[in-house]
Amino acid sequence: MKTLHVEPGKQPAMIRDLAWEAIRYLDRHDLVTVPALARDTWRMEMMSPQRQLVNPFFTGGETISVSFPTNTMAYEDRLQSMRGNNIHFSRATVHHELIPGHHLQGFMTARYNAHRRQFGTPFWLEGWALYWELFLYDRGFPQTAEDRVGFLFWRMHRCARIHFSLNFHLGKWTPQECIDYLVKRVGHEPANATAEVRRSFGTGYGPLYQAAYLLGGIQIRQLQRELVESGKMSNRQFHDAVLQAGNMPIEMVRALLSNQNLSRDFTPHWKFAERTAAGS
Repeated sequence: MKTLHVEPGKQPAMIRDLAWEAIRYLDRHDLVTVPALARDTWRMEMMSPQRQLVNPFFTGGETISVSFPTNTMAYEDRLQSMRGNNIHFSRATVHHELIPGHHLQGFMTARYNAHRRQFGTPFWLEGWALYWELFLYDRGFPQTAEDRVGFLFWRMHRCARIHFSLNFHLGKWTPQECIDYLVKRVGHEPANATAEVRRSFGTGYGPLYQAAYLLGGIQIRQLQRELVESGKMSNRQFHDAVLQAGNMPIEMVRALLSNQNLSRDFTPHWKFAERTAAGS
């Protein structure tokens, strides 16, 4: 599947097509409000070889930055970049970075409760974008076997981020052990795994940042089940409300959306992921 990538130079067109595919799906199923200005003002740039040493895949927001070969990269590095950013891996993450993920998130938080951006948490920031990977997978957005594998590859990667980042910060693993773990257990290309570890530990992220993706996503997914699958809200009402509430701990979003009466000495107590009989 990693060989199913576009030719050098054609990645921007593919990213554009995947972005609009996601937007059309959101519109067709009335899942979230996407203002006309938000859908028309995102941009794209290609990462330099230097940035790809710490960002082997995408970064997103109003501008999505795309990793793909340049003519100054070594031949083996070009191959690994194309393999790690193949068509089906990309389909699972473009919406994470643009709409309904980080671009729509940034657009809305600039307009609603903007003061909360100063006191944010990655569990809301990254959790929102990761939530959409979980939610869209459950809805059947990836229709082919290859696309489903792409989604599950990144879910495995998010699980691995929790393992390797916490083991590193607890002093149990070396950076090389983290790289080997990503290659052997997830299936990353060696150069991409190395860049991922550099990004995690050499660019100022806090110890819990990498754990926040999947854990925050699971929290929002559970909250969606509580409020939407129970019939209390529509999907569009729920997603709009989360965006307009702003960046804060997910349990506070839950309290706001469910009209909980909080005391000044309130402490978190929400068991958002019940343990199974097997203890997993």
